[in-house]
Amino acid sequence: MTRIAIIGGHGKVALLLSAMLADEGHSVTSFIRNPDHSADVAGAGATPVVLDVENATTADIAEALEGHDAVVWSAGAGGGNPGRTYAVDRDAAIRSMDAAAQAGVDRYVMVSYLGAGKNHGVPEDNSFYAYAEAKAAADEYLRGSGLAWTILGPGALTDKPGTGLIDVDPAPGGSRETSRANTAIVAAAVLDLPQTAGRTIEFRDGTLPVAAALEPRP
Repeated sequence: MTRIAIIGGHGKVALLLSAMLADEGHSVTSFIRNPDHSADVAGAGATPVVLDVENATTADIAEALEGHDAVVWSAGAGGGNPGRTYAVDRDAAIRSMDAAAQAGVDRYVMVSYLGAGKNHGVPEDNSFYAYAEAKAAADEYLRGSGLAWTILGPGALTDKPGTGLIDVDPAPGGSRETSRANTAIVAAAVLDLPQTAGRTIEFRDGTLPVAAALEPRP
C-alpha cells in the first residue's frame, strides 16, 4: 500500500482519483481548505485534512506531507481573481514542491492543462491569462525541482464518463475534450508507473487504452 497525498482534495478530478486509489488499496490523504467538504472527501475513500495551502508556509505543508510516498497537486483558485490565481496556482504550488522535497516525498504529479507553458499564447486581456502564467511558472519550477515529477496536461475538462481511452500529444485543431474521469484514470496510472517521472503528458479523450498510450515513444 502506498500513502498518497492529494492537494485540492475536493475538486472533481481529486474526488474521482481518491476513489480509484482507495479501490486499489492505497491510503489517500486529501488536503482541503473548507472543513465543510470533509464528508465528501471521506465518502470518496480518502482521509480529509484541513490545510489552507494558499496561506500555509512551506514548513506547514512539509509537516503535513511527512510519511507520504507521493503527492498530487489538483488544487486551483478557480479563476475570477488574478491575485488569488497567482497565490494558489503559482506560489502555493511552488511551496508544495519545496515542501515535498523537505519531507522526503520524491514523487510529485502535477495536474496542469493541455498547452501550458511560457508560449501559452493567451493574450493579457483574456481572463485566462493569469492562470496560464501561473501554471507556466509552476510547471517550469517543478521541472527544475529535482523531484520525480510528472506533469499531466488534459484538454478541456468535461463531466463525461471515463472511457480509459486517450490520445497523447494530440494535434492542434481537433477536439480537446477530456473527461475528468479519464484525467483521474491517467493520474492513477502514472502513480503506478515510475517510468513516467520526468515526462509531461498532454492528452485528450481518444482511442488508446491509458496503459498503451503512456508507453514511452521510440
